[in-house]
Amino acid sequence: MGMVAGPSGAEAVRWWARMMRDPMDAYGGLFRRYGDAVRLPRDRRRALYLLSRPEHAEHVLVAKQDNYVKAFTYRPLRVFLGDGLLTSEGETWRRHRRLVQPAFAQRHVTAFAPGMAGVAARGIGRWPDGVMLDAAAHMRRITLDIVGRVLFGSELAAESDATGRALADLQRSAVIGLGATFLGDAGLRRVFRLVPGAQRAGAQLDGIVRRVIDERREAGPGGEPDLLDLLMRDDDAPLSDAELRDEVLTLLLAGHETTAAALTWTLILLSRYPAARDRLEAEVDEVLGDGLPDAKDLDRLPWTRAVLSESMRLYPPAWTIERDAVADDDVAGAEVSAGSTIVISPYLLHRNPDLWPDPEGFRPERFLGEQDRPRHAYLPFGGGRRICVGASFAMMEAVLVLALIAREARLDLAPGVAVPSRAEVTLRPARPVPMRVSRR
Repeated sequence: MGMVAGPSGAEAVRWWARMMRDPMDAYGGLFRRYGDAVRLPRDRRRALYLLSRPEHAEHVLVAKQDNYVKAFTYRPLRVFLGDGLLTSEGETWRRHRRLVQPAFAQRHVTAFAPGMAGVAARGIGRWPDGVMLDAAAHMRRITLDIVGRVLFGSELAAESDATGRALADLQRSAVIGLGATFLGDAGLRRVFRLVPGAQRAGAQLDGIVRRVIDERREAGPGGEPDLLDLLMRDDDAPLSDAELRDEVLTLLLAGHETTAAALTWTLILLSRYPAARDRLEAEVDEVLGDGLPDAKDLDRLPWTRAVLSESMRLYPPAWTIERDAVADDDVAGAEVSAGSTIVISPYLLHRNPDLWPDPEGFRPERFLGEQDRPRHAYLPFGGGRRICVGASFAMMEAVLVLALIAREARLDLAPGVAVPSRAEVTLRPARPVPMRVSRR
């Protein structure tokens, strides 16, 4: 068993301070300084381990996943989201996953395609030629509308700006809360009362979720059951009202914020790499014609999918995965003590030069044909049994939306605009993304 390199003493304290300010910047700095296994002491016995090799990811997320539970870092998020799929553990998580999983079976996901494409086409159709718009806000609007209509049978587009603000406040609050996790849930709630916007964000999101659930209760189930019907099913152990609220809120947030971020980064990259965009436009013109794309078109859009995959390599929306070790372990040669936190960062894995030649470059062709990478070198949706339940839904949605955008319009980043990233719960642009629309 090997000891892992890393800072100690005053140097470690400086790294923790840097981590609180900008976690992704600190991760990158630790990786460059100490390599792909780093130990940052937390107290006498426990430490934080930053592990950035595929075999580390496979060990923690797959082979020994019973020894690793959601880390203490998810606690602030749990105060807002309750015990949804993202934050729950053990039997609660297993029961919820059993309820949610069938909605994301391939036949259901395929049936969602026309609804997704219709929502996206309407949203894109409203962009006038020559207008400058905030691409991030528009992607949030389209993805929120898709999740609302397709999964919950509810109109949410009108609330996308308010939801976007509430989400931004919630993410910021969750990061601030990291410094107060030792206070427990009650203490965290007290801290959040002092964080500007946190209470309002929680109340606003709760209001939207309550409306979605109440509307369905009044209307009753319709035709083909959607996700909300599955969650409200009155079988042996129906979800309580609180559990239903936690799950709808989690799926609402996880289901639109991450896809919106992936699409926004993709549009930014395509604006910077015109040859990749030309190839994308040629593909969609040939495959789509004038109609709306459908699930059967997905296999005929390999470049569209490769562009998204490469964008999520460079900017994975779920940029960090954190687990706490239940018992002492040896993770691919790294000695880990019980209670320590393991960080597997897809952001670092995806930019590890041992795994990816020209790691900073945008090269979608990496994702065409057979790939000879280790299986866990690429983790846009996590791994193991807690892999994102909606991965195929999100990928289909992103391909359909991007294909429709590429057919209808070109979006060019305003000249001289840099788009810094903000690494909070998701990795998203830190500010509005001004892009000019040219109708094709």
